[in-house]
Amino acid sequence: MGGKANGVSHFINKKNMSISPLLISLRPPHQRLQNLLFSLPSQITSKLERRRGRVGSTTSPRRLFLGFGSSLLCSFAGLLAGGGDRSSSFSASARPMGTSPVEQVLKNVEWPEEFPFKAEDFSRFDESSDSVFYSAPRFVTHIDDPAIAALTKYYSKVLPPSNTPGVCLLDMCSSWVSHYPPGYKQDRIAGMGLNEDELKRNPVLTEYIVQDLNVNPKLPFGGDSFDVITNVVSVDYLTKPMDVFKEMQRVLKPGGLAIMSFSNRCFWTKAISIWTSTGDSDHALIVGAYFHYAGGFDPPEAVDISPNPGRTDPMYVVYARKKNTV
Repeated sequence: MGGKANGVSHFINKKNMSISPLLISLRPPHQRLQNLLFSLPSQITSKLERRRGRVGSTTSPRRLFLGFGSSLLCSFAGLLAGGGDRSSSFSASARPMGTSPVEQVLKNVEWPEEFPFKAEDFSRFDESSDSVFYSAPRFVTHIDDPAIAALTKYYSKVLPPSNTPGVCLLDMCSSWVSHYPPGYKQDRIAGMGLNEDELKRNPVLTEYIVQDLNVNPKLPFGGDSFDVITNVVSVDYLTKPMDVFKEMQRVLKPGGLAIMSFSNRCFWTKAISIWTSTGDSDHALIVGAYFHYAGGFDPPEAVDISPNPGRTDPMYVVYARKKNTV
């Protein structure tokens, strides 16, 4: 996220205008946890299931959304789906498509009727004002160069071609760089962030808004305004994600695309607790849940665009389209 303004947003129209040491890498030992789960006595796993109010059989052909608090059983769900160990592959080009656990986790999800998260899941170690935390500009990148290149390459494939008439984009939680393809332009690319100095430096933005989404999740745009919404390595900081995702659905045009990308790096003290206590596949399931329970989106999908699994920062995308109106 960029810089904040105490919940009071202000709109600015732009005219011609090393990795941060605070970032923590979350690299959970997935295979060790999976092995541990298999070694647990059946009565313990049964207790865990009952405690989380789970129903159904692990032999069901459909995936049951398990809830969180621990990545143990979610990692197990990924294993059941044929995920396997990410560390067994060292090159993205050598990894067959569809074998990443992250890409499997949102397939055939059987969502419970009620939103499965509790208020404490969105608490943070540091609950102090985000306006203070983000008051100083950080002209750094929060993922490494290979991950940035992978995201830019992904954008080059899915974003509307540069200079397409009538196309409007919103880069949420933006900063001094959006990682769009070099020279990418549209008539309107709005940015929302937390630090004005950073937003001023972003060359792709045609306008920007300084707003704290954790204080005021209402997006200051009309309905059906944007073709694409992007969010880079910031979904893990949202403390009111359902409000934000409902707003995203409102401001997207019918058929519009929302792209949430994330890695395993974050400002740990500012990330929500459910994120810091779970792993990569779980994170994809969490973001997928936001889309599902917000309503009005097609089923979300996950893509693993990690350029060098096990060697450089991983990179994942969970995306969904706003349903077309009849």
